[in-house]
Amino acid sequence: MSDEKLIEKKISSKKVFSGKLLHVNIDEVLLPNGKTSAREYITHPGAAVIIPVLENGDIVMLRQFRYPVNEVLYELPAGKLDKGEDPLECAKRELFEETGYTCNEIKFLNSFYPCIGYSDEKILIYLAKGLTLHKGDHSDEDEFLEVMTMSFQKALDLLKNGKITDSKTIISLFWADKILSNRWT
Repeated sequence: MSDEKLIEKKISSKKVFSGKLLHVNIDEVLLPNGKTSAREYITHPGAAVIIPVLENGDIVMLRQFRYPVNEVLYELPAGKLDKGEDPLECAKRELFEETGYTCNEIKFLNSFYPCIGYSDEKILIYLAKGLTLHKGDHSDEDEFLEVMTMSFQKALDLLKNGKITDSKTIISLFWADKILSNRWT
């Protein structure tokens, strides 16, 4: 099947909400069968997630309260891209701001769309090594984080036991498992 038989074409677009982070749009689209429909979606600047690996193989994780789900969650460091920011620079910035670590080596692994049904957000996954911890609090004034280190196996166990439920962390840990175990190159 060719892509042309699947592609919807925008007829019109209306911005219904514009916030600090998210913007909500409703578009009228022409469907491949010639009919029209409405598409509601959120535009997002994109984000980077970082898998920080210490010299001994442990990884740096966070625990953070997430208001929309009213839970404290285990997460890898991550954050949204600032306007015009290079994703690699975002990854390095977020690593430092959220954990206090800088890295000597950072490698792009892959990217994914976490919510394709209603958002254009794209998250890029990076693996960071050669970490150096810098003392002090480097987090944003409205972020309250618990930084911790754990063995990679413990992180996988938390994932398998349903204790890690954040999608960016789940996907990134699966990628890291493949890379760190040399099952993929």
